[in-house]
Amino acid sequence: MKRRELGAPARMSRVAIVAPTSRLRETLVAVADSGSVELAGHLAPPEGEEIEALRRVERQAPGADARRPRLAPQLPDVAELEQRGASSLLAGEVELKRRADAAVRHGAFAGYVGWTPEGELEQLGRRLATAGAAVVELARPPWEEPPTLLRSGRPSTPFRPLVETYGSARYEDIDPTPFAAVAFVLMFGMMFGDVGHGIVLAVLGLALHLSGRVAALDQAWPLVVACGLSGAFFGLLYGQFFGPTGVVPTLWFDPLDEPVRLLVAALAVGSLLLAVSYAIGIANRWRERGAAAALVAPSGIAGSAVFLGGGLALAGVLSDTTALSVAGAIAIGIGVLLLALGFFLEAGRGAAAVAQALVEVVDAVVRVGASAISFARLAAFGLMHGALTAIVWDGTVALWSGALAIVAVILFLVGNTATFALEGLVAGVQALRLEYYELFSRVFAGEGRPFSPWSIPLATGEEES
Repeated sequence: MKRRELGAPARMSRVAIVAPTSRLRETLVAVADSGSVELAGHLAPPEGEEIEALRRVERQAPGADARRPRLAPQLPDVAELEQRGASSLLAGEVELKRRADAAVRHGAFAGYVGWTPEGELEQLGRRLATAGAAVVELARPPWEEPPTLLRSGRPSTPFRPLVETYGSARYEDIDPTPFAAVAFVLMFGMMFGDVGHGIVLAVLGLALHLSGRVAALDQAWPLVVACGLSGAFFGLLYGQFFGPTGVVPTLWFDPLDEPVRLLVAALAVGSLLLAVSYAIGIANRWRERGAAAALVAPSGIAGSAVFLGGGLALAGVLSDTTALSVAGAIAIGIGVLLLALGFFLEAGRGAAAVAQALVEVVDAVVRVGASAISFARLAAFGLMHGALTAIVWDGTVALWSGALAIVAVILFLVGNTATFALEGLVAGVQALRLEYYELFSRVFAGEGRPFSPWSIPLATGEEES
């Protein structure tokens, strides 16, 4: 694999598909069934006997329009499809006709332009050859950005919704899914640190997968299990098992006893994640627009210099080390100069442009410090989780005597259930908030567009008959 492809979306090829007009339907059936080509061109509203037949079928059988379109390998008789109420095949013919009408025609030939993954190009060529068509690779237009197809089959694939709900990565960017997965699971576990709650969450994730009853949520089970295991791990560090029950030892420290230590740990974790996001941001800016953009961008070297300088200066003050403080000040100065250069180049000329650039420089510097401090919420919500479970456990212990024992059991079960539900929601929302606003704002500098291939599967034998 080329170095350029490491961690990057799938490489895309700009292609032209050319077919004899007489065999256009066979060609389109092959393309639709392959599901590997995003075709360019505007599709006109459906018209013709196919759409009229489909509308009549839908009026006779409400709900039939919800069926997924499918294609018959051979040209079907529209009247026969209507008579059989074959709404899926009719819907497939409607979409095929719209695509056929969008073809660029010249003499006895018709053609399309689109995008396909490089890895699919050879197989696509073989499929089209059987239909009497051909695919030709074209030069990429410099003004057009290819669509983004994140590679599948990787361990990080189940965590891809963390990125897709934020936006589509640009074609030249590094796939941020592995980083997003690690960051989210780490932050969630730090706020949800309890062995008992973590195990329950992991078991729920496995049950979600094994039941298979909610297809839309089935893909999320690896994330749920990973978050549960992360919560259990931090619970071991904190000595929490459904609260401070003493069932597990405290391997690190109790957050309620040492909240300042937890705050320092949260800021350290946040600083590490920010450093990684800056590194990815620098690489992305370089790949997108070259070395100059990577140098002066707030999410590039300029912003990372301010971030690094702030960390060095703070370390110098805390350790009373002059050399670190001086190094930090120099790094901040270099970062500010680079930021100013970038903003001045973008703002243009005139007093208003200069004022705008100065405001943006100040804003960028302030955002660096605010982003680092924002990770204090990892400690705040971790403390809240520990405090709620401690209250439940203290109440349980206080009631654990004589006839009140049953009340203590109920309090323990209800209290832990409520804490589990509330803290699970809060930790998930806060982890997403930190990921999207603090980390992804450095990874992304604009969105790409996802690869959307034209895909209609072939009908099965039962559907054709």
